[in-house]
Amino acid sequence: MPVRSIRLPLVLRAGALVFALAGLAACGGGDSSDEPEGPPSVGTPGGQVPVPAAGQAVDTSQPDQVVGTGTPASCTGQAVVNAVALGGKIRFNCGPNPVTIQMTSTAKVFNNRPDVTLDGQGLITLNGGGRVRILYQNTCDPAQVWTTSRCDNQETPRLTVQNMRFANGNSTGQLTDGGGGGAIFVRGGQFKIVNSVFTNNRCESTGPDMGGGAVRVLSIYQGRPVYVVQSTFGGGPGLGNSCSNGGALSSIGVSYSIYNSLLSHNAALGNGANPQRPGTPGGGSGGAIYNDGNAFTLSIFGSQVSDNTASEGGSAVFFVSNNRTGRMTLSDSTFVRNPPTRFGTDGLPGFFVLAAPGQPVVTRTTISH
Repeated sequence: MPVRSIRLPLVLRAGALVFALAGLAACGGGDSSDEPEGPPSVGTPGGQVPVPAAGQAVDTSQPDQVVGTGTPASCTGQAVVNAVALGGKIRFNCGPNPVTIQMTSTAKVFNNRPDVTLDGQGLITLNGGGRVRILYQNTCDPAQVWTTSRCDNQETPRLTVQNMRFANGNSTGQLTDGGGGGAIFVRGGQFKIVNSVFTNNRCESTGPDMGGGAVRVLSIYQGRPVYVVQSTFGGGPGLGNSCSNGGALSSIGVSYSIYNSLLSHNAALGNGANPQRPGTPGGGSGGAIYNDGNAFTLSIFGSQVSDNTASEGGSAVFFVSNNRTGRMTLSDSTFVRNPPTRFGTDGLPGFFVLAAPGQPVVTRTTISH
């Protein structure tokens, strides 16, 4: 498939939101001294493509919950779990400096509570310590309360994470609804990510249907897109997220709209593809992004996807629409240094795409190995 309207890589400008990650204060027994230095900015600096209203940050100036009483020590993982369980707009009062909160259990959204917005105001890292998934929403999980007869297609809860950092989440062994989502797992309701960073999150390293080292999403209301805005997944050597498939992002039947974001150094670690070849455990596709299902879209604007790896198909993007109705838009973006894989799509280095005729639609975008 020919690549249309190819241009030179985008010139990136100084970032609008910077995480001061050096010297993070440890909270709740955590220790940030062993973590690699985080990426200097969030997303592709400059935010060159306008973001629709639906993808904008939520106003949290009047929060419903505040984690902490002004000191790092008051900001514990249990306080985060409690706040998320109550729902509403959540801010943090952990002092003036960046703080890492060690999560010893997963914060879970209850479906009969107000929509959840976690706003770290650029200061808060939630750290799974390489042991626990950090955040979970599932409208079809009875433990989180069933609220409608169509748990797979309900409007609420609406989960937003903004101005946050998620590090060292690990969902290995958490297999409800297929598992995955090392930092965040979402099934049902609605979801968006704004101005946030995901580093060193992971899920199982093999399996044909396992995905989402950082984030996995299923069954979003009315097929509305998951917005990923001005955010970073990986961002440098030693910071990438990993899973069997979809090192950064994974979904089945869910649309993503990605704006002004950086996805780099993520990895799909599996072996044997999907369905897996005989004698293999399966997986290994979508180094950065893994999309599977029928009617869904992937739209990427003003973003950079680079230096991701996969052992099977699509070191940058794996996109399979089984009924060939899926659509993909790539605009004002750069896809570089995503190396060849076992299989891919001619003319789209780093991609494996099975979609509607004429897809993807590519404008003002660079795609190369």
